[in-house]
Amino acid sequence: MSQVFVIHENSAWIEPLQREFASMCMPYSEWFLDQGLLDLTSAPPQGVFYNRMSASSHTRGHTYAPEYAAAVIEWLERHGRTVVNGRRALQLEVSKVAQYQALAGFNIPTPPTIAVVGTGNIPAAAEKLGYPVILKHNRAGKGLGVRLVLSAPALAEALAQINGSNDEHSQPRDGIWLVQRYIATPQPCITRAEFVGGKFLYAVQVDTSEGFELCPADVCQMPAGAVCPAVAPAAKFQVLEGFTHPLIPRWEAFLAANSIGVGAIEFATDANGQAWCYDVNTNTNYNPEAEARAGVSGMGAIARHLSGLLRRTQFTTATDYAYAA
Repeated sequence: MSQVFVIHENSAWIEPLQREFASMCMPYSEWFLDQGLLDLTSAPPQGVFYNRMSASSHTRGHTYAPEYAAAVIEWLERHGRTVVNGRRALQLEVSKVAQYQALAGFNIPTPPTIAVVGTGNIPAAAEKLGYPVILKHNRAGKGLGVRLVLSAPALAEALAQINGSNDEHSQPRDGIWLVQRYIATPQPCITRAEFVGGKFLYAVQVDTSEGFELCPADVCQMPAGAVCPAVAPAAKFQVLEGFTHPLIPRWEAFLAANSIGVGAIEFATDANGQAWCYDVNTNTNYNPEAEARAGVSGMGAIARHLSGLLRRTQFTTATDYAYAA
């Protein structure tokens, strides 16, 4: 029997989806992709495959999980299986450079950014953009490595800390730093637009007054000393009732063109009302308290979307089989 297969490397992030599947009595399996064997001479099982591989997998000791997932997805797509967030979505998940170039193709504004290899080249990039700037990893997740730098002396101090750190995650996983113009917002918050089935679901406002590590998951392994916003005061995340935005059609077109069935786009709005999109998350999580207050469920919407795809896949498979017979 066909079923849904969830590809991931973090069991804690799957628990809300497990509960939704159970409430729907939907058949599913989990493929925990960290290490294993991939027999390219065999065919994949029938079903719908939902990719939730994360760019931050290396922070949980699963260094090559995205590469393993990429190989599995190539195998699935070669055999014509239905994959939600397939090859292209995974490429964007692990590279903000790729995200910004893809967003630009749909005239979606992104903050002015310079990609840098080698920390010695960061000061020149910062001078070119002008302070304040944001430092971030090209491949990170959870806001890992994000720093707001206000001046050249502050940058020198930050680089001394980074270069002298014994933390293996102080450097970007792929060696690429991003130096980005800081987008000042009237209030210390950003907005995260959520999409399921490629369509806008809801937007949530996130308080950034205590930093930029913004993963809203129930359980999130944050760096030492950091506080996961998911367990912060309830006002940290707020679903925006009746949210509309002129960029929604472009966001949806961008997601469709890049085969992102489930994802989120984060943006900051400056004092002039200009929205600057700085992150595309194809492994989206949801804040349970904010959703409960608003009466919405992102994981519920995902489960329903996958259920619909599974029904269509089963119908197509049965029809093809009858025709062949």
